Amino acid sequence: MPRPGFAFSTRFRVRYAEIDGQKVVFNSRYLEYVDVAATEFWEWTGIAPALGPLWTDTEFHVRRSEIDYLKPFIWGDTIEAFARIERIGHTSIVQRYELAHADTGALHAAIDMVVVNVDLPTGRPAPIDERVRAFLAALPQD
Repeated sequence: MPRPGFAFSTRFRVRYAEIDGQKVVFNSRYLEYVDVAATEFWEWTGIAPALGPLWTDTEFHVRRSEIDYLKPFIWGDTIEAFARIERIGHTSIVQRYELAHADTGALHAAIDMVVVNVDLPTGRPAPIDERVRAFLAALPQD
């Protein structure tokens, strides 16, 4: 189901192992769902084949995640995860994820995540290469 402001989405089902004693998805699983969506999002962008080692040697680490839990998912629900880039900073990217019920379109969770480009030998933030920035800025938003 299309969602305004998002050109990308992916779907998956809630598995039994992801629910808690109240028979709803355990809260920590929502970040795992974001990880699934992020993996599919980066594949969808085509950035790895387009930029090669410039991208594959780039390392982003999660700096901050903010989750707004609006309504729980339950076992068997199909989730449609939407992803987009909200902002590209000097060393970081702000990403937005929305987890909706695939059948009803109801928004169940909204996640804002900041990831920082890291120089692995020093562990310090590093500027995002201009070619990466240009590629990301050109991605469709709808």
